[in-house]
Amino acid sequence: MSKPFSYRDGALCAEEVPIADIAEAVGTPFYLYSTASFAGQYRALDDALAPVRPLICYAVKANSNQAVLRLFGGLGAGADVVSEGELRRALAADIPPQRIVFSGVGKTRAELAAALDADIHQINVESVPELRQLSELAASRGQTARIAIRVNPDVNAGTLDGISTGRKGDKFGIPHHEVAAAYRLAANLPGIEPVGLAVHIGSQIVELAPSRAAFARVAELVVALRGEGLAVHQVDLGGGLTIPYRDEVPATPAAYAAMVREVFGGLDVALAFEPGRFLVGPGGILVAAVVYVKDEERPIVVVDAAMNDLVRPAMYKLEHPIIPVREPRAGDLPVRVNVVGPVCETTDTFNRDYPLPPLSAGDLVAFTVVGAYGAAMSSTYNTRPLVPEVLVDGDRFAIIRARQSYDDLLALDTIPDWLSPDPTGAGGKR
Repeated sequence: MSKPFSYRDGALCAEEVPIADIAEAVGTPFYLYSTASFAGQYRALDDALAPVRPLICYAVKANSNQAVLRLFGGLGAGADVVSEGELRRALAADIPPQRIVFSGVGKTRAELAAALDADIHQINVESVPELRQLSELAASRGQTARIAIRVNPDVNAGTLDGISTGRKGDKFGIPHHEVAAAYRLAANLPGIEPVGLAVHIGSQIVELAPSRAAFARVAELVVALRGEGLAVHQVDLGGGLTIPYRDEVPATPAAYAAMVREVFGGLDVALAFEPGRFLVGPGGILVAAVVYVKDEERPIVVVDAAMNDLVRPAMYKLEHPIIPVREPRAGDLPVRVNVVGPVCETTDTFNRDYPLPPLSAGDLVAFTVVGAYGAAMSSTYNTRPLVPEVLVDGDRFAIIRARQSYDDLLALDTIPDWLSPDPTGAGGKR
């Protein structure tokens, strides 16, 4: 598959569309996605896993735009959701409920009711209190909830602390040594049908060894539970496959699929997967314009995107590669600069001591590999409106989320009557 973003005649293009043309049409900053990249990543994973006939549920939290969900749904994907809002997005994007899995440690009664109303494929239960509440709710409605018990396997994913989810003490799942008791309980509770197990130890996992260790622990539980006469039909293996941000060499889909077959090949279970970052990360960029260049000992390039638009550098201390939208000319020697946003916090710094060709006000740059957890984690901090999202398909593009206007943003607030202006000048005193 060709690169989704490449230079043509000196101009950075998204597939066949010059990015500068999109910037002129929608303004900066904006997120830009490649249909070819999203679809190519999905097909690569689907092809690798084909021997196990997988249910691939796209992790909606990575990028929840309904156009993105519709794209993956059309390719055959389901959805992994972690809130009622994400469930509603998936259904609105026409993803069939029988391909939706609901995960998360804090599902409210209302969210569990929404999942029952939609009759989704499976609810991944993460605690005994959740199991009991779901039983009471489903039984009171005369329904049966299909559930999987999420296992906390006590395995360190070897990734960032903030996105590790399978260690002892992490809030996710039920400790592996308590799973059998929880599964027995589920089998005896009214309104509950336990159908399998689930596991997810984190995101951005480069090596296969942690996943293999977690999966082996789950496979042992499948055998043990069946030995007690309990039915275990399905195993949800979560996500975890990553993409290179710098010089990492992550496991390939083929290597991952081979490891899965080694662990589960003889167990006759239906397997589900919840990829997010792997599918959408490489196919997204954030395009920003240079506002000022401060001539200091280490030049500071101030762009019009900020930490509210892309929070990952501030939150995780990670840098995304930056490329200029105009291809550097021969002889343009790189200058090491700090790239920052306009928010009044030092943490609003994207890259430090980063080599870029000489830049001036008005030049465009692209933060790459931001299709996952970029727009989905953006906010209106500093009363900065949400930026547009744009989807490219070959030689065409469409705005799939319009830029939020200041009027839209201000209209979200409601001022109580007692703070309304007092025409008498009494300052609202009574």
